[in-house]
Amino acid sequence: MALNRESFPKSVTIYEVGPRDGLQNESIILKTSDKIELVNLLLKAGLPAVEIGSFVRPDLIPALADSNEVAVGLKPLLKSNRLVALVPNMKGLDRALEAGVREVAVIASATESFARANLNNSVQGSLEIFRPVIEQALLAGLNVRGYISMCYGDPWEGKVAPDKVTQVAERLFEYGISELSLGDTIGVATPGDVISLLDSLESVGIARNKLAVHFHDTYGQALSNTLVSLQEGISIVDASIGGLGGCPFAKSATGNLSTEDLVWQLHGLGIQTGVNFEGLIEISKWLSQVVGLKIKSKTAIALGADKVNS
Repeated sequence: MALNRESFPKSVTIYEVGPRDGLQNESIILKTSDKIELVNLLLKAGLPAVEIGSFVRPDLIPALADSNEVAVGLKPLLKSNRLVALVPNMKGLDRALEAGVREVAVIASATESFARANLNNSVQGSLEIFRPVIEQALLAGLNVRGYISMCYGDPWEGKVAPDKVTQVAERLFEYGISELSLGDTIGVATPGDVISLLDSLESVGIARNKLAVHFHDTYGQALSNTLVSLQEGISIVDASIGGLGGCPFAKSATGNLSTEDLVWQLHGLGIQTGVNFEGLIEISKWLSQVVGLKIKSKTAIALGADKVNS
């Protein structure tokens, strides 16, 4: 059956998670100056939103221990660009505010097992921690993005029922988030799962224009899941340059949906992104050939971004 082009959005906002989610689980830890350069390159390529780091305890995620220095190094760009930092609690929010960050994100879990592994708390307990963080961020004039991890499957609990995700989503919107990203943390979702979850959220009044999708490609379903999300009315998609990423608290999680692969698909559908595809390929070349990271993007590899110059 042919694709119905009328069902797709005219434009898609790509939310780049590479400098945070992409780098947090890589074996090579980038220098602070390289992280700042990466964000600058992503902005120059036209990415409208970039997640720059995470204000968590440095010992928990060593790869992001310098997020404060990264934010300070990007200070001239913070007011004029959508640069977002993850905060786990009030202490993290205080550090983000001190560094000049203008938008923050919080990550909740749909499952008890991952809440314990990632947040050292229960689902309910972690939500109680996030509420004052969100309220204080809003009082300070910041936008707040929400994430929910393990929306489709959990390595300890198996398949996740949509109503579990919906209950957490309702709480986060009640607290004041402006956008919610639905995380397929271990990459097990199928297009059918995506539709079921979106329908469940819609049944409690959460509109699709408030939602983003965040797919990992463990089972090779990230682009398929993105395609059905677009047909279902989603127009914000998370992606990571080079397909970098994983989760240090869920070892079965592999790389994120690649920004280059996503843009290749979207432009092929005639969907506007404002992103320069050739610029993305140059960034992947730099990450692979200069920084030394192993990129996973199919399009970048096909175009030789992983080949070391002779």
